[in-house]
Amino acid sequence: MTEPERHRILIVDDEEAILETMQFTFEDDYDVLTSADAETALELLGENAPVAVVISDQRMPNMTGVEFLARVFEGHPNTVRMILTGFADMDAIIKAINDGHVYAYITKPWEPDELKQVVRQAVDRYELSVENERLLAELRRSNVLLEAVMDAVDQGALAVDPKGVVQASNRPARELLGFDADPRGRSLEEVLGAGDLAGLRHVAFELAASDEGTSDEAEINVGDVSLRLRLAVRRLQDPSGQPLGLVVFFREISHEPLRRRFDGLVSQLAGESGELRGPVENAVSELKALDGKLRSSVSSSGMAELAERVARTVTALENWLTVDESLAREDYPDAQLLQDRMRVALARWPRPENVPARVRELARRVEAYYESGENPKQRTL
Repeated sequence: MTEPERHRILIVDDEEAILETMQFTFEDDYDVLTSADAETALELLGENAPVAVVISDQRMPNMTGVEFLARVFEGHPNTVRMILTGFADMDAIIKAINDGHVYAYITKPWEPDELKQVVRQAVDRYELSVENERLLAELRRSNVLLEAVMDAVDQGALAVDPKGVVQASNRPARELLGFDADPRGRSLEEVLGAGDLAGLRHVAFELAASDEGTSDEAEINVGDVSLRLRLAVRRLQDPSGQPLGLVVFFREISHEPLRRRFDGLVSQLAGESGELRGPVENAVSELKALDGKLRSSVSSSGMAELAERVARTVTALENWLTVDESLAREDYPDAQLLQDRMRVALARWPRPENVPARVRELARRVEAYYESGENPKQRTL
């Protein structure tokens, strides 16, 4: 069995007889440090920290017990502080409680058994303080981890307790809803109560009152930007089934009709098995029109991401057309340049696992030309 931890206590008094008595009284239960000088005691405290309890006489040369314990509190706030004093020092006791945050005072003369009990209670208080500090540190670490996990979620999230108060929000939610201040500690009704978010609040509360797994859409304005969001609500409960609140999820879907159009064009090209030049040229024209629409629409993360995908796809298609044209029209086009163009095109094609058949054939012809230098001057696409 593990031995219980022996705590340290520090006794400070300018009378050697008192130090010896205290040493004898406590040495069976604690590691006892003693000092007849307050400055030396502060050094001992620093060298031997952590110290559970400090007991100091009030009347000492160079520094009073009140002054000494106030300095102990500054450097070692968890250490429990006690003061030895006489009945005539009641003003000092009051000052010690205020300035030194003294836990208890001991009047002279004292009863050893009573003193032991008071010190035992002080050590218990120290252990509780240290444990609370440990738990708070763990809670802070857990909160940091939770916030990091929530911020990594690709949609906005507001966690709400059973009383309807927001307890957490992730970065996507704050950015998406345009929060100027931290919403934590405010009711969900207040957080979503602004005029531009009123429609969102109505949908969120309807979902909260409906069956699990339902979702709905809402239109909001954030500054000059109009966004369409899809909302879903998930209820939280503890292992015993008691409600813990709910999480409201927000996903921006303003770009989804345009994304479906983009996906349709890419799917059509990927599935082409015959002549490809005409479909590729048509796709380039349609994608450029789509890109123009995206860039003239609302500014949002979804729109920006889709615009980037469209631009990369246009680059891929134009490189395929350029390579095919070079092999068909030029006797000896730059083989390295053709290889580079194909490499870039394949890297920017949004479906690398599903490249059109004639594009794969074009890549083989470029590789063959690079190795042999022979160009049959034929179109592939």
